[in-house]
Amino acid sequence: MYQYDSFDRQLVSERVEQFRDQVARRLRGELSEEEFLPLRLQNGIYLQLHAYMIRVAIPYGVLSSKQMRRLAYIARTYDKGYGHFTTRQNIQYNWPKLEDLPDILESLADVEMHAIQTSGNCIRNISADQLAGVAADEVTDPRPYSEILRQWSTFHPEFAHLPRKFKFALTGSEDDRAAIAFHDIGYRVVVNDKGEEGFQIFVGGGMGRTPMIAKEITPFIHRKHLLSYTESMLRVYNGYGRRDNKYKARIKILIHEMGIEEYRQRVEEDFARAKDGAMTLDDAEIDRMKAFFAPPAYEDLPATDANVDTLVAENKRFGQWLDRNVEDHKQQGYSIVALSLKTKGVAPGDVTADQMDEIARLADEYSLGIMRTTHKQNIVFPDVRKKDLPALWDELKRIALAEPNIETITDLICCPGLDYCALANARSIPVALELTEKLDDIDYLHDLGDLRLNISGCINACGHHHAGNIGILGVDKKGEEFYQITLGGSSKSDASVGKIVGPAFSADEIVPAVENVLETYTENREEEESFLDCYRRIGMAPFKERLYANN
Repeated sequence: MYQYDSFDRQLVSERVEQFRDQVARRLRGELSEEEFLPLRLQNGIYLQLHAYMIRVAIPYGVLSSKQMRRLAYIARTYDKGYGHFTTRQNIQYNWPKLEDLPDILESLADVEMHAIQTSGNCIRNISADQLAGVAADEVTDPRPYSEILRQWSTFHPEFAHLPRKFKFALTGSEDDRAAIAFHDIGYRVVVNDKGEEGFQIFVGGGMGRTPMIAKEITPFIHRKHLLSYTESMLRVYNGYGRRDNKYKARIKILIHEMGIEEYRQRVEEDFARAKDGAMTLDDAEIDRMKAFFAPPAYEDLPATDANVDTLVAENKRFGQWLDRNVEDHKQQGYSIVALSLKTKGVAPGDVTADQMDEIARLADEYSLGIMRTTHKQNIVFPDVRKKDLPALWDELKRIALAEPNIETITDLICCPGLDYCALANARSIPVALELTEKLDDIDYLHDLGDLRLNISGCINACGHHHAGNIGILGVDKKGEEFYQITLGGSSKSDASVGKIVGPAFSADEIVPAVENVLETYTENREEEESFLDCYRRIGMAPFKERLYANN
């Protein structure tokens, strides 16, 4: 993983000291909350319903065991003993005291972490495929390019005050695990006919009030022009993006109104002037960055392990975990293991300080000291020897992180909702907990197959409900919490925006409504047909008829 140099350390340390002074002035009353607002946002700090919240950046989702231990320390020392992993591969703390925030940032800086640009109208934490570098289907590892973009975008003077927040995502695989179609800019690493490495780039995706799928702006840009072409895309947006209406300030709205053809033309005109300038990446710089992400010294191991095969035959639960939570690794004898943060009775994405410490210990023992966070609010161990799978499974069971539900309906995405967020219209967590309780039959979940359910407490869509095969959106009706259902969304390579079925359901009705949707699916599906494929084949009508049969 990337290691800070002297410039990185100085930059982060100076920002901590600046913010320490700003907090002191706020506490003395020398700064009003309005004056303090832009200062705290630059450091990833929000004011929520009950307390401040700090969002810590985890660039492209990569964490060391040392960093995870520090996150545990912060949860235990400055919060209520837990943290919340988000859909942007970050972690949030929901209960810090204002006076403690500088100490939290200083503690993060000690382990090469920060909260810079995790909020505000800037380029946010850059996310990437959680299987980057280990996926068997990968063209090349996108993490070095993610780091190049992170360094370029941090405190970029031209883009420090964009019309609105801006999000990047990168993948190196045809199978999109980074949801690039729902980002302001999405990058896929590709290789052209000449064997040159570059990027297929998509622009103008997003969720929120106006969900849109990103459009391809170019099928190929050579890797040396990654920064210069990106800078041209941002420059056109910065110049033409609306600032008179925050709801129409995202780049997706600009492209919708301007049209992708005209936007592309303006970008190409700007790029023509800048393409061979200071932002051009040479091979030496790319190779230097790639060296930080070079594969570890893997052992020469057999492709299979007899003990694993034996345990699969003897223990159904282990077989289910292996089927759902373990993926193929590009290196023979190794596996990729997902730790499910979706267990009964726990808010999706929440992890206690004790669990964090145990995750760090297990990463040292079983995953070369490295882990990844995912945009589906789970954690991945990328480098686990197959022969260690039974032992790791036993350890994960002990700390309640071995639920065999990855990519099932209970592996749901959920925002904090009205329990925490001042923007929310309805609670999300109670709905998630009730669904997890109701759908507790693992055999049933595995029979349903891959099925994404995402819950948002408001139209801002932090729970990515637009991209769920089944989406739930909290709405306010005369002071009461109601929930709309959307169907047919997908964040993968076949990206689509879910469509609203009909009138919203009350808090008492929403879980039975989801059960009705599942019953309609099981009654109509063909053999081995996924929920999304079934929905796309039969359409909305059968689901709508079942949901509103008694109305």
